[in-house]
Amino acid sequence: MSVEVVTFGCRLNTAESEVIRRHAEIAGLDDTVVFNTCAVTAEAVRQARQSIRTVRRARPQAKIIVTGCAAQIEPQAFAAMEAADRVLGNAEKLQPAAWADARAAFDRTNRPKAAVGDIMNVRQAAAHLIDTFAGRTRAFVQVQNGCDHRCTFCIIPFGRGNSRSVPLDAVVEDVRRLVANDYPEVVLTGVDITSYGADLPGAPKLGTLVKAILKQVPQLKRIRLSSIDSIEADRDLLDAFAADERLMPHLHLSLQSGDDLILKRMKRRHLRKDAIAFCNHVRRLRPDVVFGADLIAGFPTETEAMAQNSLDLVDACGLTHLHVFPFSPRPGTPAARMPQVARDVVKERARRLRERGELALLRHLDGEIGAARRVLIESRVMGRTGQFTRVKLARPAEPGQILDLKIAAHDGRQLLAT
Repeated sequence: MSVEVVTFGCRLNTAESEVIRRHAEIAGLDDTVVFNTCAVTAEAVRQARQSIRTVRRARPQAKIIVTGCAAQIEPQAFAAMEAADRVLGNAEKLQPAAWADARAAFDRTNRPKAAVGDIMNVRQAAAHLIDTFAGRTRAFVQVQNGCDHRCTFCIIPFGRGNSRSVPLDAVVEDVRRLVANDYPEVVLTGVDITSYGADLPGAPKLGTLVKAILKQVPQLKRIRLSSIDSIEADRDLLDAFAADERLMPHLHLSLQSGDDLILKRMKRRHLRKDAIAFCNHVRRLRPDVVFGADLIAGFPTETEAMAQNSLDLVDACGLTHLHVFPFSPRPGTPAARMPQVARDVVKERARRLRERGELALLRHLDGEIGAARRVLIESRVMGRTGQFTRVKLARPAEPGQILDLKIAAHDGRQLLAT
């Protein structure tokens, strides 16, 4: 029996791919490749389609199932692909019955190719009781799904539905089970994790959840957050950063732009000064913190001066790990109907942002030389610090360990340990 899951996109997809693998194997599927797609950009969708066709050419007898955000948003387009045998929606992919139905469908003729429901009708998020993550030393725990916000550039709410949270006790139990299975680090994931708890009794915040995990799972060595919306960070979350070193000093921020008018047109809920103030505040609480950020280059109506404001934000916030996205119009979003920036200008602005990010990373790497860092070993030759900076090991080590290492140098991309 062989089920391969090809994962695109975010850490939430990574977590859900383990659920998919388990359900598909239990359903008895074999010689099957599942594509868990992403829809955040048009390029992500294009890459998924290309990968599906490539696998079909290489494995003409394999069963190919397509799911994920792109499949949820464009089910008929994927169902029309000759290379795809079955299309499952984002809710269906997490249901054992959907995989049993998929298995049965392969034995029938004239079967419907797509099983994709209305994601907006999904009201709850459940824990998935994942025990292992194949080939990984850190575990991903889904705490939330969906998003109630409607940023003008973003198609993801239509692939994920509205925000819904996993009950606090269920998350704690997930973490406890993973720690018992020898995972030294867990990453809390979701679409908009700082909206956690608004739909639960008592409306607990993300900080409440983090404090509960730290208190109730004392054996947990490291906990990390996936991307957060800084404007929603609550007092308990910031208190946890200040008080417990097991909460890793690395935050990836959904900033998107450094210009106030563009932020308004994006329908973001923060201003430039809010982002800078947040980074300064967290740095006072935790001087060793490192910030990453998502930034969009060439949003509609962006002028050269506005683009410069995003460039300057890298230094103003002290950002280190950048994810730069050239603006990609997604049909059905308000931004796709706004006056567009020329594609060559978009690409040039993205290039400049990436260059600024490379300079910021170099400054960070320079500052790490001579430091002693606790490093989670991810492979026999590579690990990551608490700040999520890559470290190349001087000698092989067993994955899953956390080692105290001295940083001797860097090669411009990663740290080099002694």
